[in-house]
Amino acid sequence: MYVIMNNNERLAIIQQKLSAALGASVVSNDPDVLEKYAIDETSDLKGNPWLVVYAKSAEDVSTVLSVCNEYCIPVIPRGAGTGVTGGAVPVCGGVVLSLETMNSIIEIDVENMIAVCEPGVITGILQKEVAQYGLMYPPDPASLDSCSLGGNVAEGAGGPRAVKYGTTKDYITGLEFVLADGSIIQHGGKFIKNATGYNLTGILIGSEGTLAVITKIYCKLIPAPAYTLDMLIPFASLEEAIRMVYTFLINRIKPAVLEFMEEDALIVASQYLGQAMPHPEAKAHLLIQLDGDSSEEIDRILQTILSLGMVHPDTILTAQSPQQKERLWKARRCIREAIDAKSPIFLAEDCSVPRSSIAPFLTGVKEALTPYGLQSIIFGHAGDGNVHIDVLKNDMPYEDFKKLVPALKEIIYGQAYRYGGTITGEHGTGFIRKDALKKFATSQELSLYKRLKKAFDPNGILNPHKIIDMD
Repeated sequence: MYVIMNNNERLAIIQQKLSAALGASVVSNDPDVLEKYAIDETSDLKGNPWLVVYAKSAEDVSTVLSVCNEYCIPVIPRGAGTGVTGGAVPVCGGVVLSLETMNSIIEIDVENMIAVCEPGVITGILQKEVAQYGLMYPPDPASLDSCSLGGNVAEGAGGPRAVKYGTTKDYITGLEFVLADGSIIQHGGKFIKNATGYNLTGILIGSEGTLAVITKIYCKLIPAPAYTLDMLIPFASLEEAIRMVYTFLINRIKPAVLEFMEEDALIVASQYLGQAMPHPEAKAHLLIQLDGDSSEEIDRILQTILSLGMVHPDTILTAQSPQQKERLWKARRCIREAIDAKSPIFLAEDCSVPRSSIAPFLTGVKEALTPYGLQSIIFGHAGDGNVHIDVLKNDMPYEDFKKLVPALKEIIYGQAYRYGGTITGEHGTGFIRKDALKKFATSQELSLYKRLKKAFDPNGILNPHKIIDMD
C-alpha cells in the first residue's frame, strides 16, 4: 500500500535515518545553521533549507542521496558558497549537502603532475601546495582564497589566467561522483588522454550539482613559470585598450593575464580603497602579467610590446616587488567588495562575447542603460571576451529596482547575442539566469538538457530549479 506523507513527515523520517546512518552531529536543523546555508554570495536571493548535512566521504554522500531519493527530498550540494548565480541557494527547501569538510588534498603526484583532491579543497591552498614542487594549477577565480575546487568544477570557473592557460575544464582529468540513487562512479584518472566511452567528466563540469555530486577531483598540473612581470597600461578610451588586446594576440604575444577595467570600475575601486588609482585620468586600464622561463624571455616580450608603438614607455607601470604587485592588483581584486559596499543589491552579469566585440558590446550596453539612470560597473577578462557587468541599485527604491531587473537583463543579454556572444562565461546559469536560458536557447537544446537531467537524476532531486526547470 502506498502511503502519502506531507513534507514534515518525510523530513522527520529522513532526519532520523540520516542521523542513524551518519551520526547526529553531522545532521543539523538548528535555525542559526539553516540561516547560514540559506544564501550564497548571490545578491538578494535567499532559500529555506530544511536540514544541513556535512558529508565526510563519498559513502556519506551516497547515503544522503539514496535516502533523499527514496523520499523525493531535494538535495542542494554546496561547497564554499561563493557562487553568485544562486547555485547553492535552496530555493525550494530540502537538504543542503555540505562538502566543505571534505577538504583533503589526497595526493600530489609530482611524477604524473596530477593532484587528487576532495571537493572542499580551497583553490588557493592547492595552488600554494603544488608551488612547493615547482608546479602550478593555473585556474585562478577572483575568489581563489575562499572558493572550493568542487564549486569551481560545478561552475566551470575561469579567472584572469584563462587567456593563456584556459579554464577549469582544461585541467580536470577525472572525477569521482555520486548519482542521485547513491551510485558511486569513477571516471577518468591520472591519465591525460581518454577516448573511452562518453566524456562523463566533461558533462559534469559546469553542471552546477544538477546531475551528480562530485566527491573526488583529478587536477592536471603544469611546471610553474620561473619568472613573471606584472604591469598596468592606461588608455584614453576603452576602444584603444581592446585594440591593444587584439594587437597583442595577432603579434603572438600571449600574456598569462590580460584584464581590463573601464572608468566607472576604476572610480568605485578608488572610493572603496580610499586611495587614488594610478593614472586616474584614464578611461580604461589593462592589467597584464607576462610569464616565462627566464628574465630574458620576459624582457623580449616587453620590448616587443613597446615596439608596437601603441603605448608610451613612460605610462607603463611595472611591479618590481611583491608590494608593488599587490598595489597593481588590489583594485581589480576588490571590485566585487567595492560594489557590495556601495550598493549591497545589484544585478551581476558576466556575458561572453568574441574579443573583437568587447568594445561595441560594452558601448551598446552603456548606451542602452543610460535612460534608466543607473550606475554600471564594467570589468573583466579582455583576453577571452568574458565581461562582468554590474548594475547598482544605489538609492533607487528596492521595489522599483526589482521591477527593472527583467528589462535590464533583456538589454544586457540582447546586446551579448547581438554581438555573437552568450549570457555567461564563468559564473553559470544557476537560478537567476534560467529564464534567460529558456529565451535564448533553442527548443532542441532545452529538450536535450531535460533528457540529460532525467537520465542522471530521474526523480529530479539534485539542485532543483537550477539551470533548467523540469516538467
